[in-house]
Amino acid sequence: MANVTFKGNPVTLVGNEVKVGDKAPDFKVLANDLSEVTLADTKGFVRLISVVPSIDTGVCDTQTRRFNEEVAKLDNVKVLTVSVDLPFAQKRWCGAAGIENVQMLSDHRDVSFGQAYGVLMKELRLLARAVFVIDSNDTVTYVEYVPEATNHPNYEAAIEAAKAAK
Repeated sequence: MANVTFKGNPVTLVGNEVKVGDKAPDFKVLANDLSEVTLADTKGFVRLISVVPSIDTGVCDTQTRRFNEEVAKLDNVKVLTVSVDLPFAQKRWCGAAGIENVQMLSDHRDVSFGQAYGVLMKELRLLARAVFVIDSNDTVTYVEYVPEATNHPNYEAAIEAAKAAK
């Protein structure tokens, strides 16, 4: 498993570490209208999955805004931001931030995504910061588990990976 800290303190990641070349694990999360969303719902698209601990923090806010801006420039790419924030909080934040190109998804109910992608921080029941790119055939083409969950991901590398994926 990836070694991750949160504010300098080591955390235990629960689930399976995902690697480049793996078939993307399925998951079941909630959209802002409380409908269930799975990986299959975006089949045929390249997916950039941006994982954040909580949308109500500065780094998570910046990360989501950055990918929102960048995805508008890319064809056939969907950006999914996943956190354990409640769907209502995600919807409120998106409305206030004017986010239109990112689908916010909540893993609060089952932490299905967190376990499937190995980003569930056991001690905090939050998701560790990570970025995954999955091609249109459900193969993982890029993985970044951010070593310190309060730091930014490598935006440029993730965006380049999304551009290169088919």
